[in-house]
Amino acid sequence: MNCTISSLHYSPIKSLSFQQAKFCLIKKNLGIVNDRIFAFSRNLKLDKAKAIAKNPHQRHLINFLTLKNSPSLNKYNFVYEKGLITLFLKNKNIISIETGKPKETIKLSNKLLEIEKTLIGPIYLLKNLKFPFFDTTYSNSVLNTISLINLNSIKDFEKKINRKIEFERFRGNIYIKGIDAFEERKWINKIIKINKIEFKVLRHIPRCSATNLKVNSVEQDINLPLKLKKTYGHIDMGIYLSPLNNGKISLNDKITLG
Repeated sequence: MNCTISSLHYSPIKSLSFQQAKFCLIKKNLGIVNDRIFAFSRNLKLDKAKAIAKNPHQRHLINFLTLKNSPSLNKYNFVYEKGLITLFLKNKNIISIETGKPKETIKLSNKLLEIEKTLIGPIYLLKNLKFPFFDTTYSNSVLNTISLINLNSIKDFEKKINRKIEFERFRGNIYIKGIDAFEERKWINKIIKINKIEFKVLRHIPRCSATNLKVNSVEQDINLPLKLKKTYGHIDMGIYLSPLNNGKISLNDKITLG
């Protein structure tokens, strides 16, 4: 199997950012370092927002700003570097804040409410390094996961529906090349290895309406979950991984079945 990493990404702010990386640090039972460590609360008072930031068992997806409930945010980009979050709109720097200062995070929340009139306050920027804000870390389930997507699966989907589908829509962490379309679906409950790190393959990733949005746009130009369902009989694209030891993965690293 000549399967390698094509690109690596992480999202410091849940659902609202997508940064490319040459390598990623991996921690056992955590995932990619700095992935989804921030989130914006939604329709919550400050005491409740602080509670869900600390305790993943109190979280529900509706508690957070996501592209599913706030698609207007897709035109913005949040970049996290060296303790700073910078908000961009069409490559214009709107505001930069130091994440370690509460007054600064309030400035970011207020600026977002100021420039995006579709949002309803209050919103608060939350942070949790130990239990990041993954889609799999809510209420009864506390799973810190990494998403892996096979580029040939996306290409197969494109051919079958006769249109281009940008891989960025799926907001995956690890994109791979070199295996047949949907070969990764056979890896469920198996162990894969990347650069001496073992990952347990947990399950498929069902796709939601956030994938309907064009990249960096508020335009919804396809019902992607419906297209997946009509084409393959399911709404999945990609698989969830859980790391079993610490290490580092990089571009062009090989993936092997353990």
